[in-house]
Amino acid sequence: MNFVEKLFGTHSDHELKLIQPIVDRILALQPQMRAMSDEELKAQTPKFKERLANGETLDDLLPEAFATVREAAKRVLGMEHYPVQLIGGIVLHQGRIAEMKTGEGKTLVSTCPAYLNALAGKGVYIVTVNDYLAKRDAEWMGEVHRFLGLTVGVVLNQMTPDERRAAYNCDITYVTNNELGFDYLRDNMAIYKEQLVLRNLDYCIIDEVDSVLIDEARTPLIISGQSGKSTKLYEVCDVLARQLVRGEESAEFSKMAAIMGEEITETGDFIVNEKDKVANLTEQGVHKVEQFFKIKNLADPENIEIEHNMNLALRANYLMFRDKDYVVKDNEVLIVDEFTGRIMPGRRYSDGLHQAIEAKEHVQVRRESKTLATITFQNFFNKFAKKAGMTGTAQTEEKEFRNIYGMDVIVIPTNKPVIRVDHEDAVYKTKKEKFEAVVEDVVETHEKGQPVLVGTITIETSELISNMLKKRGIPHKVLNAKYHELEAEIVADAGVHGAVTIATNMAGRGTDIKLDEESRKLGGLKIIGTERHESRRIDNQLRGRSGRQGDPGESRFYISLEDDLMRLFGSERLMSMFNAMGVPEGERIQHKMLSRAIENAQKKIEENNYGIRENLFRYDEVMNDQREAIYAIRRRVLNGENMRDMVIRMITEIVENAVDMSIADDQGPAEWDLAELNSLVLPIIPLGAIQLTEDQQDMRKEELKHLLKEKAVKLYEAKEAEFPQIEQLREVERVVLLRVIDAKWMDHIDDMDQLRQGIGLQAYGQRDPLVEYKMTGYQMFNDMLSSVREDTVRVLMHVRVEQKVEREQQATITGTNRDESAMRAPVRRKVRKIYPNDPCPCGSGKKFKQCHGKMVYDLIAQGQQPTREALQKAAEAAAAQNPANRQDA
Repeated sequence: MNFVEKLFGTHSDHELKLIQPIVDRILALQPQMRAMSDEELKAQTPKFKERLANGETLDDLLPEAFATVREAAKRVLGMEHYPVQLIGGIVLHQGRIAEMKTGEGKTLVSTCPAYLNALAGKGVYIVTVNDYLAKRDAEWMGEVHRFLGLTVGVVLNQMTPDERRAAYNCDITYVTNNELGFDYLRDNMAIYKEQLVLRNLDYCIIDEVDSVLIDEARTPLIISGQSGKSTKLYEVCDVLARQLVRGEESAEFSKMAAIMGEEITETGDFIVNEKDKVANLTEQGVHKVEQFFKIKNLADPENIEIEHNMNLALRANYLMFRDKDYVVKDNEVLIVDEFTGRIMPGRRYSDGLHQAIEAKEHVQVRRESKTLATITFQNFFNKFAKKAGMTGTAQTEEKEFRNIYGMDVIVIPTNKPVIRVDHEDAVYKTKKEKFEAVVEDVVETHEKGQPVLVGTITIETSELISNMLKKRGIPHKVLNAKYHELEAEIVADAGVHGAVTIATNMAGRGTDIKLDEESRKLGGLKIIGTERHESRRIDNQLRGRSGRQGDPGESRFYISLEDDLMRLFGSERLMSMFNAMGVPEGERIQHKMLSRAIENAQKKIEENNYGIRENLFRYDEVMNDQREAIYAIRRRVLNGENMRDMVIRMITEIVENAVDMSIADDQGPAEWDLAELNSLVLPIIPLGAIQLTEDQQDMRKEELKHLLKEKAVKLYEAKEAEFPQIEQLREVERVVLLRVIDAKWMDHIDDMDQLRQGIGLQAYGQRDPLVEYKMTGYQMFNDMLSSVREDTVRVLMHVRVEQKVEREQQATITGTNRDESAMRAPVRRKVRKIYPNDPCPCGSGKKFKQCHGKMVYDLIAQGQQPTREALQKAAEAAAAQNPANRQDA
């Protein structure tokens, strides 16, 4: 806390003072609520809804609604919200982040704001980090909501669309962040409105909000389909990558070094940059690859796939590690969430990296995927009208929450003071010495009966510690991504007298560790961290497993100068200084300078990661604007809007663009390039060859546009008249438009991804890559929309009604129950086919659509669907009015 905060108080202190009077009002209602019968308490819900309908706001109802939930929880669960939990609930209702220490009962906190906001009838989503927590909380906390007359649903990984739809239509829905995001993407790929499962994105409460919005912000959600590419190249590149020799570079490559012309020498076949997580071939390595594949120049465009796959193979072998970044289970590569240690089912690394790892691990290499739809959690959760979050650790990332999500962090005081003792870090020179010291500490603590929780960053470390403890005869349990199913049971027992538990990244486990009486007397749960994480938040989460609700406890982190954090981001001067001191093997190093260096290294990485996430957000904003535009068009189509006007507009825009591209404004008819105009228009709109007659030699460009547009529209009206029922064409328009949009959007996602990967080079030309990306992306999006127009109109202009009739006849053959006698006989016209802009057959001199056809075409303009028979009757009525057609004329 800095001097100003000590003097004036923190932001949270100020906000808590404003919230306290509301809490006092809630607590004052306790006697009134206790006096109610169950039926009277349940009757509060319809009363609140009625008051909302009569103009009161959710804020008006808050004290009574919270008091109602508090009393209901006491009766149903035997749990009554503490005042600090009510503060947390108010913060969540306000659309902010409540930082509450582990064990403060965040699960119960969410019941109050969820109930209050559900009264509005728009649905509330409570977002958790895994299926187990979603199911548990829906059953457990859902009892309170069901008691008060609200419906509660849960969405789990294996559910069908119908089950999901029913769950989302409940007042309160428990769901994981992944399932919710994927359902949003799937909804925006639907062809029929009936396939949609989500309601509007109105209000959500995100549990472990830092895990979802910070840690997972760099990994976009992607729905993929298989591409046709062979997988053999991944296996070949993996074989070659293993034969290459790793080298070093004389200095770190940077954009500034390139601009200044600084020469950097390289050895070996490839260089690995662990800080930036990239691996690149050297000049010598490029030569070896060219010899291996028998190609002249790896940089040639036709060899781009080989170059890309070689880089992936190097990355898979030298930067992606088994039992840290992924596990291999049942002959399948499964990603491990680096922040929670959990397996992420259904998730695959993109851009071929997953295939490269599969080749490395000699499991079946699946075909590379093509992105069908994608979104980041950053942009997805920003779509909610109101969002809130809760976690034990958010304060260190407050700047990011405010800048990217518009949410501030309020630190909620604990119900009871925290008495856990957090010891100074124990630092050793080597990893070997460090792990021996960790095991020694565990053995000593276990011998006196105090429970121990050992936190590791990787699965590999957890198994190393486990093997060392086995040799010492210490019984223990291991919790990591490989034993994910036993998670809750293992965590719950970690506070029992004599228990030893090893866990990979304890973040967000969601299960309380409760102490038995003996453990409490012996000092509570002891936390031993085997390494500092890149993020201070994750360290704080591990520490926070001990000392819940005023329990005793202690924590200590063990560190070595060989740890990745110190090796990559610590001070080299510090390393050399301790080496020079000649510290004996196995001796603990303690120095204030060292503690500062560790914290500075963490801050450096946190700032770096925030910069990466912010950059990702800025780039994805460009795609998000485009995604919003595309999804808005899709939603209009799904909602049953008449697409005829849009199709007609597409037709006229195609004609206008073609004329503008082939004819300059200052050219006369004699100079017009009609051959080019024909080549642009005819493949899309089959007007017949565009030629000028003798009386059109003085025609102006705008007149030509008008003439061709009228012809094109008339052609489409002729297409409409071919359909026995106009509704059939409307349905064809809808499906064609959706199919074309989806196909073009998929290609556009790939194109934008390629643009993004190469846009960084613009920095060498003193240009801002983000500005260039926005400008180029905007042009590419316009090109895509133009392509959507052309493909949609091309298909609709060439669609044949006969194909539809054949399908109907085929349906009768394959057993569909249909009365063939009811099939429509061909309609015979008594007069020739009349188009809207043709002269009316009555002889008035007006256009048909402005005369006898007016009533019918007025209906079309209003979005209604008159039948073809109505058009024919109008034409016949007009013809009967014409004296030239009457027998007595």
